[in-house]
Amino acid sequence: MVPRLAHASAKARAVWEIAGGGYGIHWPEIDEDLSTEGLLRGAPAPRGVA
Repeated sequence: MVPRLAHASAKARAVWEIAGGGYGIHWPEIDEDLSTEGLLRGAPAPRGVA
């Protein structure tokens, strides 16, 4: 679970862009960045970052 994404509105989650040369996703309205590798592995979000 990614707390910032979970607590963001659907409208804010819908605005995303590819980042890091294709190795990540960035949600500018939420200020959240996730690696595609972490998403595919199902890696948990870092603790204490929300």
